[in-house]
Amino acid sequence: MKAGAPPELAVPLLSPTSRLVETTPVALRRSNDGGPPRLPTAVRAGLRGAVLCVRFDGRDDGRVATLRGRDAPLWQEDVFEVFLAPPVSAGVYYEFEVNPLGALFDARVESPEGRRESMRVDVGWNCAGFSARVRTRPGLWSALLRIPLAPLGAEASAGWRANFYRVDRGTTDEYSAWSPTLADPPDFHRPDRFGFLHFDGAAEEARVSSPSTGE
Repeated sequence: MKAGAPPELAVPLLSPTSRLVETTPVALRRSNDGGPPRLPTAVRAGLRGAVLCVRFDGRDDGRVATLRGRDAPLWQEDVFEVFLAPPVSAGVYYEFEVNPLGALFDARVESPEGRRESMRVDVGWNCAGFSARVRTRPGLWSALLRIPLAPLGAEASAGWRANFYRVDRGTTDEYSAWSPTLADPPDFHRPDRFGFLHFDGAAEEARVSSPSTGE
C-alpha cells in the first residue's frame, strides 16, 4: 500500500442524552500495509463537554493481559491506544492506553523530528481526569476512554491530529491502526501519519454540555 493522505474524522458533539455507541464507527486496518486485520476493531469518537470519548470494540480470540499498574508497559500485551497531538504543540503529542484488565497508561511525547530514535517520552506525566471502562465478553473486548482535553493545553478546535491503535498478542502478533503507519516492523510513533480530527462548533458546546452516565 502506498502512503496516501492521512484520514479525517468528524467528531460529533454528544448531547447529555446521546450515547457514543450510537455513532458511526471507523475500522482499524493493519498498521504495516493497510489491509484488513484478522481481528476487526471498530472505533467511535465523540466530544462530551471538554472530554474526548473514544470507544473501541474489538473481536478477540484470547486475551493476553497480566499488567495492572498505572503506566506499566501495556503495549507488551493486548492493548487499545489513542495518540493525540494538539494544534498548539508542535512536535508534542500524548499517548493513552488501556488493557483488558482496565490498567491505564498515559505519557507526554516530545518528538520534534517525528522519529522514534530521537523522541523523548515522559511517563511521569499524568492527565488529570483520564479514565477508562472495560468490558470483556467471549470473542470480544471493549473499552471506553475518557480524555479531558484541557490538560493537553488546547480546546476542541481545528488542527487536532490523532491515531487509534490496537495491539493483539498471540502466536502471531497483530498491529492495527486507523491511519496505517506503513512501518515494518510496526511503529506507532509516526506523527506524520496521524489523521485529522474535526470538532466543528465544539468550543461553544464544551462550555454548556454536561456529562452523560453511559456511552
